[in-house]
Amino acid sequence: MSLAAFQAEHLPLVEAELLHFLTEQTSEKELLEAMSYSVKAGGKRIRPLFLLAVVAGFHHELTTGVYQTAAALEMIHTYSLIHDDLPAMDDDDLRRGKPTNHVVYGEGLAILAGDGLLTEAFHLLSRAQLNGEEKLLLLQLLAEKAGAKGMVAGQVADIKGEGQQLDLAALAGIHQRKTGDLLTFALVAGGILACQTPAVLTTLEVFSHHVGLAFQIRDDLLDVLATTEELGKTAGQDAEAGKNTYPALLGVTGAKAALDRELTGAKAQLAILAEEYNFAPELLQELLAKFEM
Repeated sequence: MSLAAFQAEHLPLVEAELLHFLTEQTSEKELLEAMSYSVKAGGKRIRPLFLLAVVAGFHHELTTGVYQTAAALEMIHTYSLIHDDLPAMDDDDLRRGKPTNHVVYGEGLAILAGDGLLTEAFHLLSRAQLNGEEKLLLLQLLAEKAGAKGMVAGQVADIKGEGQQLDLAALAGIHQRKTGDLLTFALVAGGILACQTPAVLTTLEVFSHHVGLAFQIRDDLLDVLATTEELGKTAGQDAEAGKNTYPALLGVTGAKAALDRELTGAKAQLAILAEEYNFAPELLQELLAKFEM
């Protein structure tokens, strides 16, 4: 099955779980509208796709519990975007080609919409149709990768680094947490849901580190090379905010070379999964191809 066909078949089921749960659990109409606005604003659903592709690649059934886990992950990602766009953070008025949440609903409700999505992600995962051991492992992993050691820590380091000249190791450390850790959750969670061994989970984690950096390097490059219309958000925002990026540190040519190195590393780990662990790599290969420039 092609990636496009896989997306068309399975992503609507993730979306349905997400929106049904929010509707069922939200008692304030305007809060539901604000959360749903950002969830429905579009996006490539890369993180749920990686999770689903790993489960499918290990020839494991895509169950309701798998869709619920992917939905919880997308809630976390969407909350992070709402908060990233706030005036106190990136102060952006455009996301996915639409006005950002705080522009439409006001800053206070946007903050609370993000808070609601963050909290309900763990609520949904705690009630997912999974066995107790899987659920506990996934809850712990999601909290670690989204929290004060992972994505939030990366966002703090990103803010602190504005206006400073960081070296490549420091920049990679920011990106690995800010962007890479949710992708690590997606890939390792897929392995957990497919009942894989610790050795496989370790390979998936190494793969995810390459994918996370590749994702962020490509994002940095697009901020320089693409238009606002192409991006669906304000182009050139990173340079204007004085952020540390791969093009700023290495130049466009150097950043493209760094992207190629990370994709090569990811493909090497994918080959290990295919050769040693009976993994069907085609969906992940197509996903990696989307990162190439």
